Amino acid sequence: MILVLKQGISKEDTDNICLWMSKFGVSANPIFGSGTTIIGLVGDTSSIDVHLFDNDERIEKVMKVQEPFKRANRKFHPDDTIVDAGHGVMIGGSKIIIAAGPCSVESDEQVGLIAGAVKDSGAKIVRGGAFKPRTSPYAFQGLKAEGLMYMRNAGQRNDMPVVSEITNPSQIELFNDYVDIIQVGTRNMQNFELLKELGKSRKPILLKRGFANTIEELLMSAEYIMSSGNQNVILCERGIRTYETATRNTLDISAVPVLKRMSHLPVFVDPSHAAGMAWLVEPLSKAAIAAGADGLIIEVHNDPKNALSDGQQSLTPEEFSGLMNKLKPLAELMGRSI
Repeated sequence: MILVLKQGISKEDTDNICLWMSKFGVSANPIFGSGTTIIGLVGDTSSIDVHLFDNDERIEKVMKVQEPFKRANRKFHPDDTIVDAGHGVMIGGSKIIIAAGPCSVESDEQVGLIAGAVKDSGAKIVRGGAFKPRTSPYAFQGLKAEGLMYMRNAGQRNDMPVVSEITNPSQIELFNDYVDIIQVGTRNMQNFELLKELGKSRKPILLKRGFANTIEELLMSAEYIMSSGNQNVILCERGIRTYETATRNTLDISAVPVLKRMSHLPVFVDPSHAAGMAWLVEPLSKAAIAAGADGLIIEVHNDPKNALSDGQQSLTPEEFSGLMNKLKPLAELMGRSI
């Protein structure tokens, strides 16, 4: 349930309404928008009679929310959420933010070299995997804590926030110390115990859509994080599994405008994992920007042929620079910038 307050209502009146609603056993969440203040009621609102508000001069109207996700719902938060990633990087505004780096961190020198190269080309965030959930137990599993230290070093040397994937709740303290954005990968999108623990963190969470999950299920996973206290969630479309075998996954480009309509949270696209092939990264990146994505996360490796993971979908630093030169005028055409 949403209470839309009348123009000019004071913060004191807003707080009093929240206190009144809390007596019904629901959580009252005031949201002060650019032109309107609303109060989102989360919980069992069946005991609240909408006619209670008929003669309340502070309340403009009452709206029922049918969707199961509340805090992630645009009805609860009409204005776009802007997530502060640190180092002056704001996600969700008019600028399209590019995160780039290796699939797997292989050495301190390697990730530092790539971070510097992608920054020179216009990337604002360096990405890299330290804990690698792999399909095969015999594949490279990452450098783990050592890899996170290398990521932090690369971020500090280049004044860039870093993002890396978490795989287990026991790693949260480590990630809080070493990264700026915590990524939840496709395999953990519905690891609800992990999501609840991440809700207690103050770090922004990059939440990737599961490869066989609906958009609503993605938003419900975001709700787990937000209901535990962390509102800094970035959604990420990374391709879903379909019957098509020509690509690694099928990029659901329609998910971008759908998510932007349903939710106030910023939306990233991962063209590297969607494509599975480096030559497809450029057209999918262009499509994502045209569809309204707030950012891209792209895999870049200095020697893709000898990469320890996903080299076939990684761009070289030179190829990434060429891609950025093509994306910048497209972003301007869309009334945005990179």
